[in-house]
Amino acid sequence: MKVAVITRHAITNYGSLLQAFATQRVIENLGYSCEIIDYVRDDESCRNHAKTLLTGKPEWNRNPIKKILYLALRQPESIAAGKRFEKEQKEYLNLSKRYSSQKQLAEEKPIADVYMTGSDQVWGPVGDGSYDSSYCLLFTDNFDKRIAYAASFGRTEMSPEVEKYFKKWLGRYDFISVREDSAMTLLKNMGLKADQVLDPTLLLDEGFWIRYMSPIKVRNYILVYQIHNNKRVGQYAKKVAVSMGLPLIRISSSFHQITREGKFVWCPSVGEFLSYIKNARCLVTDSFHGTAFAINFHTPFVEVLPNNNTGTRNISILNLTGLSGRILDKDDDTTLAEKSIDFSKTEQILSEKRKESLATLKKMIEA
Repeated sequence: MKVAVITRHAITNYGSLLQAFATQRVIENLGYSCEIIDYVRDDESCRNHAKTLLTGKPEWNRNPIKKILYLALRQPESIAAGKRFEKEQKEYLNLSKRYSSQKQLAEEKPIADVYMTGSDQVWGPVGDGSYDSSYCLLFTDNFDKRIAYAASFGRTEMSPEVEKYFKKWLGRYDFISVREDSAMTLLKNMGLKADQVLDPTLLLDEGFWIRYMSPIKVRNYILVYQIHNNKRVGQYAKKVAVSMGLPLIRISSSFHQITREGKFVWCPSVGEFLSYIKNARCLVTDSFHGTAFAINFHTPFVEVLPNNNTGTRNISILNLTGLSGRILDKDDDTTLAEKSIDFSKTEQILSEKRKESLATLKKMIEA
């Protein structure tokens, strides 16, 4: 049986790539074949992504000088990072042919027994702020089987227009499972049933991920892995590094983070990314997948919640695993980073949730 998965796999983001890889491996481990639909819109390709993001920044886009400056700074790094990630996507993922538009995807639909919307913020807005119904399996036919695993809206509320949009498209699914508590609430308000499951990266334990690590030369360091533009993350990480007398390392695929706190490591490989998290004395992060891998590797961490409404996904996994006490409350509290974590209860919870989530996935594919 073949499962074709559409997800946000092609963003220059470690979590996006690794959740797609985890989804693929979990499906294969269950005994099915899996193909990741290589859907990359033209406006989200690495060559055009900076231009697309600029449309959502009117204060820059309306000013010719600022527009030129923005593209001069962001476009080269977007292309360079995109090429690196494309190489890793081809290495880790079983990709279909490349689709660059809704029209092409509909006209040349991949052949599969089951069509699945994968994990991460697949039901959130794309780069230009619009919603792409390809991630709601627009390209499938009425007789096709449609499921979703660990999907996320990336938000806790939506306008009546957006709710109507999702009620229309998600009502066509045979089975839906989502990642966050907030997504369960949104679907309930639409009158749609769903199961709550683990992010695919957490379905695979530490032993699996260790096999994909690449060696790094550094030891005894504080690591900062930051996704959002929030000064608190770097400022707090620097305080922790000073307090513990350790160097601060920052990893990112975004070159502009070179100006922020910490020794900058630009675009490490996926294997190096895993090693940096595994071997850190403490991780300071606002990233959901940074947190997920810290939990998997039993790496001490401090969660600095994003300064936007996407933080609910971080809170959801911390509440589930009993680790909500790792959320930073007071920005001067470096003792939180130095405090050890007893992961034994967390492992018990994850072990049970893995069984439940895998059973849910198997049921959705086979039913």
